[in-house]
Amino acid sequence: MTTPLLLILVAAMAFLATHVAYEWLAKRLLIVSGAEYLVLGVLLGPQVTGLFSPGALEAFQPIVILGIGWMGITTGMPLRLQQLVRIPAVTYRLALVESVLTFSLVAAGATSALSYGFQTTTTLVLAPAMILGALAVASTPAGLDVAFGRGRRGAPVLRQIEVAHGMDGLVSVLVFGVLTAFLHTEQPVVMRALTTTEWVVVTLGIGVVGGALFHLFLGDERSTDRLWVALGGAVILTSGAAAYLNLSPSLATLIMGMVLVNSLRQPAPVLEVLRAGQRPLYYVLLLLAGASWRPDANIVWWLIIAHYVILRTLAKLWGTGIATWFNRAQQSVGLDWGRALIGQGRLTIALALDYSRRDLPFGEVIFTCAAVSVLFTEFFAARFVRSAAEPLLAPLQQLSVTTDAVVDSVTETVAHALPGLRRTTTPPVAVPDEGQS
Repeated sequence: MTTPLLLILVAAMAFLATHVAYEWLAKRLLIVSGAEYLVLGVLLGPQVTGLFSPGALEAFQPIVILGIGWMGITTGMPLRLQQLVRIPAVTYRLALVESVLTFSLVAAGATSALSYGFQTTTTLVLAPAMILGALAVASTPAGLDVAFGRGRRGAPVLRQIEVAHGMDGLVSVLVFGVLTAFLHTEQPVVMRALTTTEWVVVTLGIGVVGGALFHLFLGDERSTDRLWVALGGAVILTSGAAAYLNLSPSLATLIMGMVLVNSLRQPAPVLEVLRAGQRPLYYVLLLLAGASWRPDANIVWWLIIAHYVILRTLAKLWGTGIATWFNRAQQSVGLDWGRALIGQGRLTIALALDYSRRDLPFGEVIFTCAAVSVLFTEFFAARFVRSAAEPLLAPLQQLSVTTDAVVDSVTETVAHALPGLRRTTTPPVAVPDEGQS
């Protein structure tokens, strides 16, 4: 099968998955669909049927870069300062502590597991282990959207979960981008060798320039069709420039998104276009990631994967509980809101795919850890959110029902009393007799 036909096949699968499977499964079974397309990619790839050849996968690299950049900009667009300053500081503190604890625990555990499992020095596995820690921080917000929609975020526990998802994405992309700059090996021909800090500044500069250019030329555009074309071009330009320099496309587009959302007077149309394109591109990434996945039967691999999944789950559960207890916030958000952060999804796959395509140490092991975690946690992400939030929402719902009942009772009493009051206060109207007239 030729590459254009494969491209049409991938686009059709992504469209059907977005408009049929996702809506149907979410409404009826409270399941976040998507991970099954990773398995479908494995079946279509060179490991099984060979429908996607290695050459075809190489030809799809621009789409992979576009997908990674799209996940980065959708992580940065919710960070609008005008709305962020209204959230209490304790909410940010809890979310930041949870992210740092998860990163530290998983990175430390992965360092020991990789060095022991592959019998190598700690120095060689430190950077890949920190990459694994950055992937562990990311959590999917799709479970919150499926469980409660975008309108019911007034409860403190739901707001805490939403902020934690945003903080996880921000920390994950920032750490991954800095580590990518640290692992950068290619140097410009006509310049001196750049340091890690200078490569990070170059990445941030690409994002700032991309956001400024889009704002300058199309910032006031409201047409959805034109926004699709312009935004797609801007993401391709920014992520492509970062990928060309072997830097992180997700960090560059995250900065671009932050520039856009804080400079546009009305960012809502841009946000809608980004949300509409997010899920099809995620499915494309899953298909291509599955097709390029090369798992190994080595027992060391699977012990490291099990170690990663268990350690990450414990970090999410215990880290949130300890942070909440120290801040005495258990009455408002409870001790179990970390369950809502167990699910992993689009950002994890994008970052793992970005790392594995660079041919860096332990790329396949790290990608397999991320893929297995997404496979086993994204399906149940909405149920995790429900189990974390419902114990705290039940009293609020009962209070709301009681309040509605009291209001209805008072309204009915007043409605019955008012006619009687009118009869006692209003004098009867004399009806003239027809004979007298």
